[in-house]
Amino acid sequence: MPEIFAPKSETELAELISGGGPYSIEGLGSRRGLGRLTNSRPTLSLAAFQGVAAYEPEELILEAGTATPLRVVQKLLREKNQMLAFEPPDFSHLWGTSHSGSIGGLLATGLAGPRRIKAGSVRDHVLGVRGVTGRGEIFKAGARVVKNVTGYDMPKLMAGSFGTLAAMTSVTFKVLPAPETEETVLVSVQDDVKAMRVMSNALQSSAEISGAAHVPGEGTYLRFEGIAVSVAARRDRYVSRLTSNCEIISAQQSRLVWAKIRDCKAIAHDAERALWRISVAPMQGAAVAAHVARQSDARYFFDWGGGLLWISLPAASDGRAAFVRSAFKEGHATLFAAPEDLRKRIDVFQPQAPTLAALSKRVKSALDPKGKLNFGRMYAGV
Repeated sequence: MPEIFAPKSETELAELISGGGPYSIEGLGSRRGLGRLTNSRPTLSLAAFQGVAAYEPEELILEAGTATPLRVVQKLLREKNQMLAFEPPDFSHLWGTSHSGSIGGLLATGLAGPRRIKAGSVRDHVLGVRGVTGRGEIFKAGARVVKNVTGYDMPKLMAGSFGTLAAMTSVTFKVLPAPETEETVLVSVQDDVKAMRVMSNALQSSAEISGAAHVPGEGTYLRFEGIAVSVAARRDRYVSRLTSNCEIISAQQSRLVWAKIRDCKAIAHDAERALWRISVAPMQGAAVAAHVARQSDARYFFDWGGGLLWISLPAASDGRAAFVRSAFKEGHATLFAAPEDLRKRIDVFQPQAPTLAALSKRVKSALDPKGKLNFGRMYAGV
């Protein structure tokens, strides 16, 4: 079993990185199932960096140690009727963990839920970050900090970096008031192409939709959030223009529907299958699904107005990687959950174009020139 190092301070963390490595970086370990395998190396655990350092509801700012459980942060925000607006998902059931992970892991993986189409992604809400680079240098950047000495926008750079650039110790997020209520309109459209049009029209209307998803066999879900009078007015205005039958789903049931969509529970999936997360232009979603669904026993649904396709396939020997990625010209497909032996054999993340790959290597070299932090977690050689 690989050795585990658990520093208690930033100084100790910097000393470990300066004098050792390479390491696998880990907070609470909830996201081991995502990315390329690097578990043969010593683990650098950041579990000691926990706790909410500052929460200012009036200023809409929250700062916490990166290993602070996400559930702790969300409970604190609910008490003040506030939220992380990008709607953090909980994929613990996909990766076989017992909890939804840490606030730092949320930033490191850059994952957002259905509200992303309105509120933006994780990187749009991160304000500051502290940590140690692969050079062993302690840094702080973003909120309440003057100039970032590296020349990079470090908070945004950390979003989706999977611990390959720095070992983060603290993150600061912008929080927002939670909506007073919500309702969902379920439109009785089963055809994928027609569903894309319904979602596109709704998102371009004045309805201010905060969620648009299509689940084959169920229909197309459109979420309305805000104060009650506004939700009712926008819902009624939208429904009055519909040419398809629809059902109004009240607040309590609406929250359950969107939790199922957010956490990828809208389709059946098990650990022996390959789950792909495909991001494309929304109006291309149906064509991509039709191409991939030629594979027998494909199960899928759409989020983000058709721009995010979740599809579960039999694992096969290659997870159908080439077949899946041949379905689109622009976009990316991530092998989101799969047996370990499959994650060893294929590219988990969408292969990068040469110019983008060269840029990734330059950034990695600037912050972690000796490849000490999660080397190869995203791409071989990075």
